Amino acid sequence: MEGDQEKTLAEIRARVKGLLVDNLALQDIQAEDIRDDEILFGEEGLGLDSLDAVEIVVLLQRNFGLEMKDIDQGKKIFYSVDTLARYIYENRKSNTSKEQS
Repeated sequence: MEGDQEKTLAEIRARVKGLLVDNLALQDIQAEDIRDDEILFGEEGLGLDSLDAVEIVVLLQRNFGLEMKDIDQGKKIFYSVDTLARYIYENRKSNTSKEQS
């Protein structure tokens, strides 16, 4: 069961990296070059900015059907590819549970 979770998270991380590279102005960066724990915003990581954050919100909605209802959570969720993937995984999982009940 835990292996399934890690496999799914790995798939989501790969998809997120591809979406970031394809949709944001990340020059000379390949999806496989992005580490799972790489900081997305600021000078230390990929250097994304507030416009990129808006684009990520749109990508979450368009590709995963997720909405950011609590903008205060954004800083925590958008910290790295891993935190984004875990947010997607947890919210997709809870949506699936709601659909089944």
